[in-house]
Amino acid sequence: MRIASWNVNSVGARLPKLLDWLGTAEPDVLCLQELKCAEDAFPHDEVGELGYEVAAHGTGRWNGVAVLSRVGLADVRRGLLDEPGFLAEGAMFEAQEPRAIGATCGGVRVWSVYVPNGRAVDHPHYAYKLRWLDALRTTAAEERAELPFAVLGDFNIAPTDADVWDIAEFAGCTHVTEEERKALTALTEVGLTEVHPRPLKYDVAYTYWDYRALRFPNNQGMRIDLVFGDDRFSGAVTDAYVDRNARKGKGTSDHAPVVVDVDLP
Repeated sequence: MRIASWNVNSVGARLPKLLDWLGTAEPDVLCLQELKCAEDAFPHDEVGELGYEVAAHGTGRWNGVAVLSRVGLADVRRGLLDEPGFLAEGAMFEAQEPRAIGATCGGVRVWSVYVPNGRAVDHPHYAYKLRWLDALRTTAAEERAELPFAVLGDFNIAPTDADVWDIAEFAGCTHVTEEERKALTALTEVGLTEVHPRPLKYDVAYTYWDYRALRFPNNQGMRIDLVFGDDRFSGAVTDAYVDRNARKGKGTSDHAPVVVDVDLP
C-alpha cells in the first residue's frame, strides 16, 4: 500500500494540482489537511472519477481534513476523543475545529490530523495546541490495539532543531518550543514511532516552505508534516519520501506531500 499525507492549503484552489498528483503518485490512501471548505463542498465527483472514496471533516473557510481511499473506507470518526475547543476572540463559546478524521482503509487504521498552529507562545491558541495534542495522544492510545495504526498530517511542530532551516530564526517562536516537542514525543509513550522520510533533494526532508522571501528556491524550509505509526505499520515500511517536486511551480500548496510505502500482510 502507498499511504500519503498532504496539506493542500485549500482543496478548491489546489484541485488541478491534487488531481494531477493523484494520477501520478497513485496513493492508495491520501490524508489531506487544510481543506478550507465544508464537507458538502469537497470535490467528491472529481476525485471519485480517479477511484477514490472520501471522508471529509470541514465546516467552511478554515481548517478541514479528509481521508481519500481506493482500498475501502470504513469506521469513519470525526474529531478526537475529548477534543478541546478553542474560544476565538469575541466569541461567547468554545468551538471544536475540524482538525482530525480517522478511517479504516485496506486493513489499516489511519488518522489525518491538522494540529493547531499555536500562533504565539503567549497566545491562547498555544495552550489550545498543547491540549489538542494531549487529546490526540489519548485517541491514539484508545485506537491502536486492533489494526496497524498510523497518524499522518501537518503537526506544526519541527521535531528537532535540524528540522528548520535556521533555528536562530525561530527564537521565541512556536513550532520549536520544548513544550510542543514534549507533546509530540508523548505519542511514543502509547507505542508510536516516527517514520522518517528521505528527501528527494538536499539533506533534510523539509515539507513546508513559506511563499515569501524565496524560501522554496533557497530551500529555507521546515519539516512539520509527519507520520507516526505503531510497530505493525512502521515495521512494514519499505520506503518513505517527501515529494518535493509537488511544491514546484505556480499555484502550489506551500507544503509537499509525504509518501509512505508499506508491505503489510
